[in-house]
Amino acid sequence: MSPVISATNLDLTFETNDGPVHALKDVNLEINKGDFVSFIGPSGCGKTTFLRCIAGLETPTSGEISVNGMTPDEARRARAYGYVFQAAGLYPWRTIGGNIRLPLEIMGFSKSDQADRVSRVLELVDLAGFEKKFPWQLSGGMQQRASIARALAFDADILLMDEPFGALDEIVRDHLNEQLLQLWARTEKTIGFVTHSIPEAVYLSTKIVVMSPRPGRISDVIDSPLPKERPLDIRDSPEFIEIAHRVRDGLRAGHSDG
Repeated sequence: MSPVISATNLDLTFETNDGPVHALKDVNLEINKGDFVSFIGPSGCGKTTFLRCIAGLETPTSGEISVNGMTPDEARRARAYGYVFQAAGLYPWRTIGGNIRLPLEIMGFSKSDQADRVSRVLELVDLAGFEKKFPWQLSGGMQQRASIARALAFDADILLMDEPFGALDEIVRDHLNEQLLQLWARTEKTIGFVTHSIPEAVYLSTKIVVMSPRPGRISDVIDSPLPKERPLDIRDSPEFIEIAHRVRDGLRAGHSDG
């Protein structure tokens, strides 16, 4: 089976007023269909930059990257992925339904198709009945679920998520982690997920990519042995704790290599 996302010898250097910044160095990675891959590492290690390369929002300086066998730019035009940012980014003057419809309107879906898709994704993220509410009437966690619904509305195979729960408190975050796993199980999407949280990375992922400080390199790739069904209390299991230790060791090793 050919990988959905493939990066080979990927390098990216930003030119800034203070001189070049080497953001990614020699990144090699394959992500298969249906994988849930978390990227974890210190601030500024290139996690988000790599996600943006997958999305065609940044252009690598050298190396190759393909998404569904296409260049990231071609994949973007083919609507291969939905993207969820750190902030929900909902327009305050549009209802929740209106926010979710926005990409569908831009893409030219018919009114009836838009309505069907909005109601289906609201159901998926457990927000049925909130279509006519405005963002300010929803909690932070609900706004982020609406943002996920918007990214799912046009039914892309790949979901790219850049620290979507980073600003939420731990209780809400735990709940959304559970919901995201259920959503992933139902939709079978391929997910790339950036996080700073070791427990979040271990709980959610089939594969954890540990990155080193700038220039961002992959210091470890951990294939999770945890079952697909994961109640929250799996975090107390010896297997979970062992993977978390390995992630922590990878982060430490990355620092000492840097």
